[in-house]
Amino acid sequence: MSKAIEMVGLTKTFGDLTAVNSLDLHIDAGTIFGFIGPNGAGKSTTIRMLIDAIRPSHGSARILGLDCHHDMVQVHAHIGYLPAELHLPEDLDGTEYLDYLGALRGCASQDNRAELIDRFDLDPTRKLRELSTGNRRKIALVQAFMHRPDVVLLDEPTSGIDPLVQHEFHTFLAGYAANGGTAFLSSHTLSEVERVADRVGIIRAGQLVMVDTIEALQAQAGRRVEIDFASVSDIRKLTAAMLSIDGVQGVEVRPNGIDVTHSGDVDSLLRAATAAGTIASIRAAAINLEEVFLNYYQAPGL
Repeated sequence: MSKAIEMVGLTKTFGDLTAVNSLDLHIDAGTIFGFIGPNGAGKSTTIRMLIDAIRPSHGSARILGLDCHHDMVQVHAHIGYLPAELHLPEDLDGTEYLDYLGALRGCASQDNRAELIDRFDLDPTRKLRELSTGNRRKIALVQAFMHRPDVVLLDEPTSGIDPLVQHEFHTFLAGYAANGGTAFLSSHTLSEVERVADRVGIIRAGQLVMVDTIEALQAQAGRRVEIDFASVSDIRKLTAAMLSIDGVQGVEVRPNGIDVTHSGDVDSLLRAATAAGTIASIRAAAINLEEVFLNYYQAPGL
């Protein structure tokens, strides 16, 4: 599979501050990559280097094999971009704004634009200064995709948009990737990343601390097994027995039972629980990936 986006040693410093530190990352064509991290982690700085709004201090970035700095004009012909902070020309209405951008990009056909306007339930006749935060975001989505870009760079794309339009956008984005488009998606909404991304990267303090597929993270997350007891002989002994079982990541003791975080087979859990007492009930549920993400966010020493 070809690389749509590639970063090698990508670094950006501002005086004594290292905002992005030696980022090595590649993103395959036709995939959605979720880029997440705490505020100030370096997400927006990375995107701004990809669009050549700022220059790297060291390293390089390429989109579709083109250098993001030296081949900037060609790169911009192939990408769509939605910034986190929107600065729209307040005196124009939506149609005038989209016409202007279409002319700059040489986008003669308006068919795709019309489909996007309808899909995201946008009224383009209103002045941009009159639009709510959500509708401003909608028009930014339309402009990012209306020229059928090969790669889109999306910084908080659904911020302020109502849940129905968010759902429509997620459906649209999946179809975009299925047709060969590549999306680099920065978002604070972890459930959104879990829902749409193929792979995820977590950046913290400018450093990439994890890159993996959603499937691998789901396997790593495992499940939480909640066991309630009618009676139990020795809860400490049971806890120690549970922690010795392969795949057990943690045990929490409750007044009437235990919660076991586990990524393996449950038979060994049941044998240990049965040996320790009389089981009243058992419940198992998959762990939300937000918990996995938050563990990386909060891990000490990173």
